[in-house]
Amino acid sequence: MISLVCAGSLAKTGRGVNVEMPANLPPQYSKVEEELRKAVVPAERLEKLRELFRLLPKHKGTEKLQSDLKQKISRAKEDLEGARGGGKKKGISHRVPHEGAGQVVLVGGSNVGKSALLSALTNAKPEVAPYPYSTRTPLPGMMSYLDVRVQLVDLPAVTEDYLEPWLPDLIRSADAALLVADLGNDDLIDQVEAALTRLSHASIVLYGQEKPNTEDESIQNLRTLVVANKSDAPDARERRELLEDWFASRFSVLPVSVENGEGLDELSRATYDLLGVMRVYTKRPGKPADLTTPFTIPIGGTVFDLAREIHRDFEHSLKFAKVWGSGVFDGQTVKRDHELHEADVVELHL
Repeated sequence: MISLVCAGSLAKTGRGVNVEMPANLPPQYSKVEEELRKAVVPAERLEKLRELFRLLPKHKGTEKLQSDLKQKISRAKEDLEGARGGGKKKGISHRVPHEGAGQVVLVGGSNVGKSALLSALTNAKPEVAPYPYSTRTPLPGMMSYLDVRVQLVDLPAVTEDYLEPWLPDLIRSADAALLVADLGNDDLIDQVEAALTRLSHASIVLYGQEKPNTEDESIQNLRTLVVANKSDAPDARERRELLEDWFASRFSVLPVSVENGEGLDELSRATYDLLGVMRVYTKRPGKPADLTTPFTIPIGGTVFDLAREIHRDFEHSLKFAKVWGSGVFDGQTVKRDHELHEADVVELHL
């Protein structure tokens, strides 16, 4: 938790962080906020947001918070209506709001095991079927790595002759991708290349080792890890070696198996690493740091970046910070442009 030095009583932000706000919030407010943070289903999120609005005292000091909650309620309604296909003009919505430290999409051919991976790594319960094209809509789930939550999204297959028309826009909005290959399939190279080619025709370039150098703003480059799924299949080792040789200069390849658990822990870490972020913890003056709910900011980010991540208004009111961690002595006072490191603890002063 974090204490910001300014007048007023303590309130909590949507990230479960204590900030100074001119509000007298009831004890139930913090509990409902924690429930909202864990909610994934649109209907549950809408219910919790409405409950927060009911609990929020209505006076001049909470006008900004009231406005923020109204906007979130409006977006939650749109998400729910899209999920139910209730919009008469819009039809079914395939939009997946970003949650957690980042959004990573599972991309690949038909029946490669994307849904099984989502089920193994997250709290989602997709339909796992042995027949092709069983996934027709995006399905999100939240993966936990250490004390960070990352959103994974299972997607319909991408093949040489099959690409849902709405799929490119969703992939373009993601932060990274897992390109899933099937080690039980003799045609895995052709299958993976077909997905890469089809996406490139939609101006989406998946890359692993080195980001393509292009000035074409219409092209979306998406950092990607190749996941060699079904490593327990017969002759999987030979196919994995073929896959690694084929993509040696383009992608890293990680073998995994949902059946026996091989590589799943490594996959969680690698997925987090794809995002290029680091954990930063916060604290209140005179209190121990809250080491349960970190913020995530880009690697190389500064105190200013952290303040902006916590609340958009803090970037203007931030004066200085105290930091515990790498490259400083405990509690060292630093300026806004001080570069933070993984697992630093920060105390912001406004």
